[in-house]
Amino acid sequence: MKQISIQELKRRLSAIVSEAAEGEEYVITRHKRPVARVSPADRKHLQQGSRFGKGNLKPLLNAKTKGQYLQILTEDRAETSEEH
Repeated sequence: MKQISIQELKRRLSAIVSEAAEGEEYVITRHKRPVARVSPADRKHLQQGSRFGKGNLKPLLNAKTKGQYLQILTEDRAETSEEH
């Protein structure tokens, strides 16, 4: 188990979360005193079915927009996923 300060955690949050997902545990310190922990999620509490990440947007109502807002949302989601 590694120790990391809050300031370091803020700078490296994405990397720390990735490492935690792979099994690493971190104790977060404030003024060299432990205050929290970052560890991998307990897999038994995570549910990822066969449709995970494959959701579609469907219009709730076919109003005056004729579904155009869904096209905009879908395009926005595609742009966001391409950035990451």
